[in-house]
Amino acid sequence: MKILGIESSCDETAAAVVEDGRRVLSSIISSQISIHREYGGVVPEIASRNHVLNINGVVDQALKEANCTLNEVDAIAVTYGAGLIGALLCGVSYAKALAMSTKKPLIAVNHLHGHIAANYIAHQDLTPPYLCLVVSGGHTALVDVKSYTEFSVIGQTADDACGEAFDKVARVLGLPYPGGPEIDKLAKEGKVSISLPKPKFSGGEIKFSYSGIKTAVVNYCHNTKEFNKADVAASFRYSAVSQLIDNTVKCVKKYGYKTVAVAGGVGANSLLREEMEKAGKKYNFRAYFPTPILCTDNAAMIASAGYYDFMENKGIAGLDLNAHAVLGL
Repeated sequence: MKILGIESSCDETAAAVVEDGRRVLSSIISSQISIHREYGGVVPEIASRNHVLNINGVVDQALKEANCTLNEVDAIAVTYGAGLIGALLCGVSYAKALAMSTKKPLIAVNHLHGHIAANYIAHQDLTPPYLCLVVSGGHTALVDVKSYTEFSVIGQTADDACGEAFDKVARVLGLPYPGGPEIDKLAKEGKVSISLPKPKFSGGEIKFSYSGIKTAVVNYCHNTKEFNKADVAASFRYSAVSQLIDNTVKCVKKYGYKTVAVAGGVGANSLLREEMEKAGKKYNFRAYFPTPILCTDNAAMIASAGYYDFMENKGIAGLDLNAHAVLGL
């Protein structure tokens, strides 16, 4: 079964054809990084306009590389949330037009479900149930993946998302957009020498918090005349990643998971990958990561998630499908 996936939730216009949820026949990504770097972050209106300009060509190229036509596609899957509302509407409108003109089923895919499904493309042996750490610019959560289409949040951030904090700290350090990869690269040149606050929560709840760490770094940079940027990057990265590892280990100990997957853009962070592998060996669980290109926004993960939804008759949408800026798991 071939699924055409379409993704336009932020600043990547992407299309892909995936067979049976696991085999990628094509994956095309048109990135707007060079455009938004000038502004230090994504400008929603500019992102939307570029999606309109790029989406037709991206879909055509995805079909061409997959060596198939629209007639050979079994269904069309599209991200309908969460994300920038204008950007989402571009993908949703285009997908609805394709579905109407070809009479193909339309599948509405949750962007977060797509990030989780990226692991199925990278790892043919991975099957639910397992624990997934979803960590990106908009979300930070530990999720119980009960099946391919059933999810339950165990714990999530009380304020900022981890990826958002990476981007804001990068901006303070004068690093270009996107900030996460730049922090990761610069941190390798520095040492962990700055003490940053560690969030504490009462009771046994599993929660994340990045507001305090981010603010502490901002205050340190503003109040210190001379400082080493690499040391700041290393100290922040260590604090941010430590919280992710600590809460994952708490979950593993509490619920007995033997499999942990990581999903989302921050999943490409080198320290997170190293520390999660170490934790897996120490606490007896296997860690799975998508390849770095599958950690960031792409349409292959949307096609994969759409396949599993379609197989269970979930997410089937009509031409009244609308985009949603905010969407839970």
